[in-house]
Amino acid sequence: MAILKTSAHQHLFFTLLIGSVISLSAQTPPAREYQIKAGFLFNFTQFIEWPASAFVSTETPIVIGVLGEDPFNAYLDEIVSGETVNGHPLVVQRFKTISEVNTCHILFINITETAKLEEIVTSLKGRNILTVSDAANFMQQGGMIRFVTVNKKIQFQINPEATKEADLSISSKVLRLAEIVVPKKK
Repeated sequence: MAILKTSAHQHLFFTLLIGSVISLSAQTPPAREYQIKAGFLFNFTQFIEWPASAFVSTETPIVIGVLGEDPFNAYLDEIVSGETVNGHPLVVQRFKTISEVNTCHILFINITETAKLEEIVTSLKGRNILTVSDAANFMQQGGMIRFVTVNKKIQFQINPEATKEADLSISSKVLRLAEIVVPKKK
């Protein structure tokens, strides 16, 4: 897989998002699906603003975390390798449990059990962590971005209420291309 540099990634992100979908063929193996999702995670780093307090210094890395089993293989590591966003190098960290998540800016949660998802999202409340998943109940649990597949195309939903609670700002360019979801109060 060729790795594109930042400006090419930005161009690719907007090219793909203008149609707000990425096509998947009927025979697409899961690795291809997660390769595309890894590209989205990388690009989210460029269109999310974290408060200054989310970084110890101007050189503090932006951490993209994966909680649970890692579905990305090496794709996510390859995409972020050598990249920076606003002077912050990008790094990938993997976590087996939520208690291991200390410094993290984007957390892909690969857990599908509803009770566990709710516990994880609740434990992250008040932290400046963009939560992302493809679990079915993720948005109802208070998640921020959910990948969905519609007609063999990967799209994403955003819960702007949850991102505001975490003091995160998402670019209007991304918001225009997402399905906005406001979960019903429990």
